[in-house]
Amino acid sequence: MIESEQSRQGTFSIPIRVYYEDTDAGGLVYYANYLKFMERARTEWLRGLGFEQDALSVEEGVIFAVRAVKVDFYKPGRFNDLLQATVNIRRRGGASLTLKQEVQRNSTTLCEAEVKLACLDAQSLLPRSIPNRVVLQLDTVILS
Repeated sequence: MIESEQSRQGTFSIPIRVYYEDTDAGGLVYYANYLKFMERARTEWLRGLGFEQDALSVEEGVIFAVRAVKVDFYKPGRFNDLLQATVNIRRRGGASLTLKQEVQRNSTTLCEAEVKLACLDAQSLLPRSIPNRVVLQLDTVILS
């Protein structure tokens, strides 16, 4: 079980241990793995809100797909570091979410990203409104 945390300011956070497989030949976290860490955080964030991605697809007929990512890298992570991957809602549209995500070591930000998600119909892959029950949960986080 992943120990996650949702703060009052709406920041969701999970711990990520850097394994040897996450590093490059220089012993630093390979840049693409930061995106994997952020993906894990988003999955756990949705789970913490009460939504499993596979169930959303079956029950609501929607999936969330990454539409765009802008990433800034500041400092390297290293083998065996204990990092935190965070999720913060910046904007909720009718069929989209814009998130701020960070990967931190202690309180130092190693990288940050703006991640734009599109809510898509699971069959046609066309944009679709975020289901009402999801919106209600998202709004409790946005308004906290």
